[in-house]
Amino acid sequence: MHIDAGDDFSESCRSTEHFVLVHGAGHGAWCWFRLLSILQDSGHRVSAVDLAGAAGSLVDPNDVHSFDDYNAPLLDLMAALPDGDKVILVGHSAGGLSVVHAMHLFGDRIKQAIFIAATMLQFGYQTE
Repeated sequence: MHIDAGDDFSESCRSTEHFVLVHGAGHGAWCWFRLLSILQDSGHRVSAVDLAGAAGSLVDPNDVHSFDDYNAPLLDLMAALPDGDKVILVGHSAGGLSVVHAMHLFGDRIKQAIFIAATMLQFGYQTE
C-alpha cells in the first residue's frame, strides 16, 4: 500500500512541501495516519509508503530477500518524482535506515531528512 494524499502536481501543490513518511520495523504506512491528516490539512502533499513485506504491505515477507527489495516501494516513489521536485523524508525508528538508503540514491531529490527515534521505557524500573 502507498498512501498518497494529493496526487495533483499543479502549481498550487508545488508551493507547499511534499513529505514522504517512512515507517519503522513492525509498522506500515497506517502508523502515520494522524500526522498525514495534520500535514494534509495544513496544505502539504504527503506520501506514506508501506515498505515491502512490512505490516500493511501486499508483498509476502518471504519474498523480500534484500534491503533493496524491502525499500523498493520507497525507491520507486523517489524515482517517480517529477524533475525538480524535492521532498522532506521522515523516518521513524528503523525507517531511518530506509531514509539513509534513499538519501544515498536520490540525494538530489531530498530537501531535508528527519529522523524520529522511538524509545520504549519500562515504567517502574528501578536501579539498584
